[in-house]
Amino acid sequence: MCICVDCRWVDDCQAYHAVERQHGVPHLCDAPAFVPDSPRIHVQVVDLPAGQVGVEWDVRGCASFEADPGRWQRLCPGLSLPR
Repeated sequence: MCICVDCRWVDDCQAYHAVERQHGVPHLCDAPAFVPDSPRIHVQVVDLPAGQVGVEWDVRGCASFEADPGRWQRLCPGLSLPR
């Protein structure tokens, strides 16, 4: 899972914005200003039904990470955490 969902910067972060774009989901911010230090993005190729292939993007490490447990859920009440 992407560590960004529990980070103080999730709604203004350029790395998380890139992950949102790759997942094809709405952005929390149209023009994020925060440039994170050394984000490590894990990219995984996954098998999907009917012989299709998908790609999963997750930030797994970041020198700018500041813990704020539940931040994404507070910003998007009622929605399921992104996968």
